[in-house]
Amino acid sequence: MKNKTVLIVEDEEKINKMLCDYFKFNEFNVISANDGLEAVEKFNDSIDLIILDVMLPKLDGFTVLRRIRKKSDVPVIMVTARADEEDVLMGYELNVDDYVTKPFNSEILLAKAKVLLSRIEAMTLNGKENIQEDILEYNGVKLDKLKMEVYIDDEQIEIEPKQFEVLEYLMENKNIVISREKLLETKWGYDYYGNTRVVDAQIKKLRKNLKHKSYCIKTIFGSGYKFDVE
Repeated sequence: MKNKTVLIVEDEEKINKMLCDYFKFNEFNVISANDGLEAVEKFNDSIDLIILDVMLPKLDGFTVLRRIRKKSDVPVIMVTARADEEDVLMGYELNVDDYVTKPFNSEILLAKAKVLLSRIEAMTLNGKENIQEDILEYNGVKLDKLKMEVYIDDEQIEIEPKQFEVLEYLMENKNIVISREKLLETKWGYDYYGNTRVVDAQIKKLRKNLKHKSYCIKTIFGSGYKFDVE
């Protein structure tokens, strides 16, 4: 993976400097911003990843993300001192790719960043090699991994990134019951272990987006969920 450019948005000077130095040491190109307005002004198409604090002066992290999402789907990891479930869900509604809470381990944050960037790069490369392997289609529900698009009876529907990941995982494991804990571990990471309400909330919204195909996602009482293929 070639050198990537990260925009680090953090108003606490010591944390900002620590993150900038750490990512530079690990061969990232780094752009720094100390408030929300500066982050919006410094964002450009050369940026591959944003580390975005929620509590910022001038513009909060959610407002910054709303403005950036109007023109870019750049990967974003949000950092917050608050672990409120509502904040987490708000972030995912705004297409956040991952979430970490303060205090955090810099090595783990870096690892999350590398995994996220590698996955995006791998999706692009794999799609060039064999597009057909990136298509899952059952019961009239079609998921295109490369384009990150979902269709119902050949009509494209709008779906959030986290819901896409959950649907993809369930379809890849069709007819297999996946526990809430497994979904948390696989699609949310260790930060959310035990908070199964996050999974239930995303499944509820996913079913709503699947409309008349919502029946494909079955709830197995006391166990979890499965994508049921007829």
